[in-house]
Amino acid sequence: MKNVFIIGSKGIPAQYGGFETFVELLTRYKVNENISYHVSCMSTENSEFHYQNVRCFNVKVPNMGSARAVIYDVLSLKECIRYIKEKNIENAIIYILACRIGPFISTYKKQLRNMGVSLFVNPDGHEWKRSKWNYYIRQYWKYSERLMVKHADLLVCDSKGIEAYIKEDYAAYSPKTTYIAYGATVKTSVLHDDSNKLAEWHNRNQVVPFNYYLIVGRFVPENNYELMIREFMKSNSNKDLVIISNVEENTFYKDLLNKTQFQNDKRIKFVGTVYDQDMLEKIREQAYGYLHGHEVGGTNPSLLEALASTKVNLLLNVVFNKEVGSNGAVYFDKEKNSLAALLDEVDQYDVDFINELSTKAKKRITDEYSWEKIVNDYETLFLN
Repeated sequence: MKNVFIIGSKGIPAQYGGFETFVELLTRYKVNENISYHVSCMSTENSEFHYQNVRCFNVKVPNMGSARAVIYDVLSLKECIRYIKEKNIENAIIYILACRIGPFISTYKKQLRNMGVSLFVNPDGHEWKRSKWNYYIRQYWKYSERLMVKHADLLVCDSKGIEAYIKEDYAAYSPKTTYIAYGATVKTSVLHDDSNKLAEWHNRNQVVPFNYYLIVGRFVPENNYELMIREFMKSNSNKDLVIISNVEENTFYKDLLNKTQFQNDKRIKFVGTVYDQDMLEKIREQAYGYLHGHEVGGTNPSLLEALASTKVNLLLNVVFNKEVGSNGAVYFDKEKNSLAALLDEVDQYDVDFINELSTKAKKRITDEYSWEKIVNDYETLFLN
C-alpha cells in the first residue's frame, strides 16, 4: 500500500479553488486500490474524518492574514510526520501543493529522508508575479519557491511552460521534474434552456443567449481586464461583454472605471459571481465566445472549462495559453488593436468554422486533460 499525504489545499469536500477541486477529483476517481490518500484540511479544530474513502485530517490554524497559509502548511507537514512515525508507515509520499514554506523545508526534509518519505511538490504558477502581493511578499514567494525546488525529490508541474521555467531558472539544483496537467470534463450542462433560474439571470443582467462574449476569472490586473475592456470598446461588435468576477467595488475596479470609462459602453456588463456550477456551465455554453487574458501561472482551470464548454475561445498569446488551447482557439496579443480586430473577425465567423473550432477545443480536453487521464497519470507516478 502506497500512502500519499496531500497538503496545501484548503481541503475536501471542495468548495472553491483549483487545488481543492484537484484533490476532490483525484480522490473521487481513484482506480488503484494500492493507494491510500491522506488529505489535510484547514479548520478551527484538530480532528479526523473520512470522505469518499479518504482519511482527512483537520488542522487548526490561527487566523493570521496572509501568513495563515504558511502556518497551515507547516502544521500539516508536522502532523504528517507525526502520523507516519506513529503508524510506522514505510515508503510514503508527501505531496505539497504550492511553494509557501521554502524557508522551513530543509529541517523537515532531513526528517523525511531519514524516514524514507519522498517529498513531491507542485510549484503551481508564477505566484511571485501576482499583483495582489506587495513587494516584500513577492520576494518571499520567489525565495520560498527556490528552496522548495532545491529540496523536493520531484516537482510535478501542471504546465510544460512551468516545467521549462523550473529547469531553466533553477538549473543549479538539477531539479527532477515531471509534467501532469490539470483536468477538465467535456459534458453538457444539466440545466435546461428554459430553466427558471437561468431565465431570471438573463433578465436581471439583460443578457441574450449566444449574443455575448464572456470572461470568468479573478479580478486582478495580471488577468488583463484593462486590455480586454479597452479593446472590446474599440471593436465594432454588437454583442455584449459579460464579466463574471469578484469585483466587490475594489480599488482595481475603481481605477479601471476611471481609466476606461467603460460605464459609457452599454455592451460591458459586470454581473458579479456565479457559484452555481451548473449555471456557470450553461452560461459558458451559451456564450458566443470566451475571452481569456491570464498571463501568470500554468494550466488555468477556467481556461480548460471554457474549452470544454464554449465554442469559440479567444486567448492571450502566451506560452501557457498556447500550450493548452493549441489549434482549438484563436489568439490575440497585447499590442493595440490586436484583440479589437480579432473580435470584429470572430463576429463574422460562419457556423462551420465555429463548429470546427469547438470540435478541436473539446478534442484537446478529451485527449490531454480528461480527469481519467490525469488520475491515471498520478496513480502511475505514485506507484512507480
